[in-house]
Amino acid sequence: MKRLAPQSVESHLHQLAQHATDCLIEEVNLTPKPGLVDRRGSGAHQDLSLALMERSARSLTPTFYALAQQCWQRPADIALRETVGRLGREGERQMMAATDGVNTHRGAIWALGLLVSAAAMRGGEASSDQLCTRAAELACLPDRHAPKTFSKGLRAVHRFQVPGAREEAQQGFPHITQLALPQLWRSRESGANETEARLDALMAILTSLSDTCVLNRSGMNGLLTLQRGAHAVLQAGGTAHIAGRQALQQLDSAMLALNASPGGAADLLAATLFIDRVSIATH
Repeated sequence: MKRLAPQSVESHLHQLAQHATDCLIEEVNLTPKPGLVDRRGSGAHQDLSLALMERSARSLTPTFYALAQQCWQRPADIALRETVGRLGREGERQMMAATDGVNTHRGAIWALGLLVSAAAMRGGEASSDQLCTRAAELACLPDRHAPKTFSKGLRAVHRFQVPGAREEAQQGFPHITQLALPQLWRSRESGANETEARLDALMAILTSLSDTCVLNRSGMNGLLTLQRGAHAVLQAGGTAHIAGRQALQQLDSAMLALNASPGGAADLLAATLFIDRVSIATH
């Protein structure tokens, strides 16, 4: 691992934090997404808007910077895990202050926080698999100070007996490494534009993710509707094709009718964009 001059390290830290923020903003602006906030409107949400989501994302830049700073070229151990947890919870409070108490990005703080930390631990140089492996090492360590609260996501995990955001991270983000990134790269290589490639990556996540946001709002029926609809988009050739765009429109209508929104998948898409941006290309 290269040793960088202090000013170069500082530049890397700021860059990682800015990349994470930018990816959150790019995710929310990606349009059209099924049931989610985008440039058309608030989707299935009553309390969210594009402007609010962007304000939330920008409020998290100092948190991402602090995570990068604390994790720079450090090994994964319990002390670091607890530092990451503390900074993440401080970031949640900053987010809540910026949004007047609306939970806009709690799941994204978990996923992107781990990945920013992992990138810094690797000194800013890693493949996508190395980033996700290092993030998983952190996620698997205990945090004595983590609150014992039972979030909506955890309630869905227990009620429906499905893996949640914690398990996704502990397993090395398989929905990113095995589905989203390969689809993003395939779509680009087949001639899709960047918007279409990113929408296809989101569809790839949706085909199998047990999205607890959807489960909480519309149960297993809503989740199966989401997964089948995403499959239909990709089976029609993706959003670069008319049939794929029509299938996406049908999926969006179905999610709005169910008042359901795949927020967990949106968090993973932002994380996918981050990995795509900061990792050393291996594909």
